[in-house]
Amino acid sequence: MATFFGEVLSVYSRAVEEDEYDDMTNENEEDEQIRREIEEKRSVDVHWLSQTDGGSVPCSDLIIAVGLNATGFISAYVLSSGDWTAVAWVSLWNERSHGSGRPDTAPGPGEPSCVLYQQKHSPSVLICQCSCYVAEDQQFQWTEKVLGCVQTRDLTVTVLSDCSIAEYKTSDYPSESSVPFLRSLRTSTHTGPVASPALEQPNISTGLAAAVLSHCQVQRIAAVLYQCYSDVLQPDSLSMQTYRAAVSAVLKLDPSPSADVLQKITRVSELQSNLYT
Repeated sequence: MATFFGEVLSVYSRAVEEDEYDDMTNENEEDEQIRREIEEKRSVDVHWLSQTDGGSVPCSDLIIAVGLNATGFISAYVLSSGDWTAVAWVSLWNERSHGSGRPDTAPGPGEPSCVLYQQKHSPSVLICQCSCYVAEDQQFQWTEKVLGCVQTRDLTVTVLSDCSIAEYKTSDYPSESSVPFLRSLRTSTHTGPVASPALEQPNISTGLAAAVLSHCQVQRIAAVLYQCYSDVLQPDSLSMQTYRAAVSAVLKLDPSPSADVLQKITRVSELQSNLYT
């Protein structure tokens, strides 16, 4: 409208402002609902195969294997002895891990998964074999849930991880005869012997293995990470053997691994890497 001075004033309705406010409120509520649904879908949970009292499980040594060679080593050199029992599994869902998100069903044989095993003659020794992909936004939650279900007093955590030699930074490129090789990182509270040289700067560890080590450092848990650098993208027996010295410090390994399991692991990797199959 115009005043007697000829000035033009903007005209607005409070009803319009209220409608816009209601629309924004509805959008915020919808966004919040979608966000809650996504968080719930991407949640990480530990499920026990037998009833527990809800408290932390006694544990003196926890071995966490992440990556193809690390999990392959555990299958061929450790679990094949028959001295281990599956006691729990970790359910999660993300864009690359669909099958492990069934909270009421344990992972099937050969399915990518995270399974916890307990040694029969020494129940305080646990192994977590993680063969499925854990997304970056789930790694912190995964670490808290898995380490939260075991007693951390006097606990030692050993992490086995894979890494491509292309990510290894050095002034002198390693010779073919020195690959694969092992490097280690440990928390300040880990004072025991280490089975490999320390990882040189400026090299770093990333992914789930790094998340576990960082959590242990903050919580003052003795932990050591062994990272295998290999020039082979798929699991192979030579790369798996690099973990032998590290795991032998915790477990008594069978000098002759399961040939059937080893052959199955390498055969599957060869088929997956063949473009013509």
